Parts: sequence; structure tokens; C-alpha cells
Amino acid sequence: MSQPLVLASNNAGKLKEFGALLAPLGFTLHTQSEFNVPEAEEPHPTFVENAIAKARHAARLTGLPALADDSGVCVNALGGAPGVHSARYAGEPKSDQRNNDKLIEALAAQADKSAYYYCVLVFVRHADDPQPVIADGRWNGEMIATPRGQGGFGYDPYFLIPSLQKTAAELTAEEKNRLSHRGQALRALIEKLK
Repeated sequence: MSQPLVLASNNAGKLKEFGALLAPLGFTLHTQSEFNVPEAEEPHPTFVENAIAKARHAARLTGLPALADDSGVCVNALGGAPGVHSARYAGEPKSDQRNNDKLIEALAAQADKSAYYYCVLVFVRHADDPQPVIADGRWNGEMIATPRGQGGFGYDPYFLIPSLQKTAAELTAEEKNRLSHRGQALRALIEKLK
């Protein structure tokens, strides 16, 4: 018997990544849009506060346990930007291409291209869960000006893993799940949920 779990996101990429990793624990992942749950406000300055807000919002409106992530790319030369604003860095409507264009332009004059992806995952059993389960992950790399690869989403074609000389978009799904900030956070969360 699998337990339905609502993902506080409508991102198909995240649903696919998380769904594969959570299936062995007996969870069937559903996007919040399947329940007509609108996206939660994300007014907070930190990843963890936004993830908690999103998880509670989805749990409250569905009556199901919820999983939320807040993640983004943090560029050292830009003081950690785009950070919590990664999805809407270039404004509304959300656009990976416009976000990437803005980031590459902002980095053009910077010598330091180092960056990292950061992810916080929050699992709540119900909307008022007093002990949300929280896990995080960090994936170091650097930004490049010319996109490479067809996989992934968001900033992946511009995020180079120096040790592999590949961008996140050039990795197989299995490689990405093993290395990424989201994969790290999910494995840590799964250990806590066991």
C-alpha cells in the first residue's frame, strides 16, 4: 500500500527526480496541481523558511503529508544571488532562458565564477506538524558563459562541475541524482524518514 505524498511544486523535473527516489519508501508522489493547490507565497529570505511555508501550504490544502523543496543557485561573486530568487531572477513570468541570460550578463565582468546549488527539503506529516523533517544539500561548481548539454532544467546548462568537466545538463539522470544538491538532500531526508 503506497502512501500519497504531495509535492509542493508543479515542476515536472522535480516530480520525476523525487518520485524515483521516494518510490522505494512506499510514497506515491503527486504534484500540488493535481489537487488544484496554487503555488505558495515565498516571501522569506532563506531557503528553509520558504520550504517550510510551501510544505505547510500544500499539506493544509490537501490534508496529505507534503514535501517541499526550496533550492537555487548561489554565485559567490554576486553575494549569493540569485539564491532564493533563482526561479524568478529575471522577473515574471518565470523563464529559465531569461534567468540564465541575466545571470551570465551579471557575471561577465567577474573573475570569480564559482557557484553552488543549494537545496533544502522539508517533509511535514500534516499542516501543523511541530517537527518538520528538514534536510539539505550543496553542490559546488562554477558558471560558464556558453550553455552545454540537453538534460536538466533551470541553470543546469551553465553549471559546470570542474572535476568532471561536464555541466549538470550533460549528466545522465542517474549521475545527476547521485551528485546534485537535490539528490544529497533527498538521501539525507530518506535516512531521517527511515
